[in-house]
Amino acid sequence: MKHPDTVLKSVTASEKALAMQEKNNRYVLRVDRAATKPEIKQAVEDFFNVTVLAVNTLNREGKKRTLRNRRVVKAPDWKRAVVTLKAGDKIDLL
Repeated sequence: MKHPDTVLKSVTASEKALAMQEKNNRYVLRVDRAATKPEIKQAVEDFFNVTVLAVNTLNREGKKRTLRNRRVVKAPDWKRAVVTLKAGDKIDLL
């Protein structure tokens, strides 16, 4: 099993993610691209001391942008995990 620090990268705090936290007790995390659902579940449970009911993952493509010299660069690809917690459990972000 991988260490939780290598699996979990950051917690996303967008408007949609905050709405999911309040309504459905679901948290959006940025995770390692090679992490599997069982590894993500174990890492969240170990790191935040909560009970995870479900894990959904999405592979996101990095955005492309054009520089002043018309060269196109691409941000790295990343993986997002939506973690559903047991009722009453909470992840303290602040």
